[in-house]
Amino acid sequence: MARDTGAQCKQCRREGQKLFLKGERCLTDKCGVERRAYPPGDHGRGRQKQSEYRVQLREKQKARRYYGVLEKQFRLYYDKASRQDGITGENLLALLERRFDNVLVRLGFAASRRQARQLIRHGHWTINGRRVDIPSYQVREGDVIAVKANTPADQIIRDATELTAQVPAWLQADHDSLTAKVLRAPERREITAPVQEQLIVELYSK
Repeated sequence: MARDTGAQCKQCRREGQKLFLKGERCLTDKCGVERRAYPPGDHGRGRQKQSEYRVQLREKQKARRYYGVLEKQFRLYYDKASRQDGITGENLLALLERRFDNVLVRLGFAASRRQARQLIRHGHWTINGRRVDIPSYQVREGDVIAVKANTPADQIIRDATELTAQVPAWLQADHDSLTAKVLRAPERREITAPVQEQLIVELYSK
């Protein structure tokens, strides 16, 4: 399974804002963006030449890093979104939001998407009573998500729920029993990702 093992704080600094890739650490003064609010590298503090292409590329990279998706997989999501009815950019964000690892973060059952992926790959979660160990699994309306019985990760998951202020309206969570349900597909106004999806569409349309 291909995965991104790069330094996460550098990714946030590269995009110039918090992407909350490290969970609780991002809420403290240890956050890389808080300590060094400029891009990494020898030329990080230099003047950056702006261009239309650069703005579009940075937006695509931001979205990719926010959801923890590699380049090839992100392109496949875009191709799928472009074939669906409706607005391509909104379709793209909806597909990314419905990834199982992202849904666990939205529900408050994981502090970060990297932690969510680890919990999923280790078989700690079930959907509709069946174990699912694929982080990119697309949840559907009516899916019931539950933690596997007697999982050793119980305390880690409960600690993560304390970091969550609110669960999106398209999801329903019970933090006491560590269960949840997908009520419907997410709407654009409910997606809080710091992404301007139209710039991504413009980049891929070139």
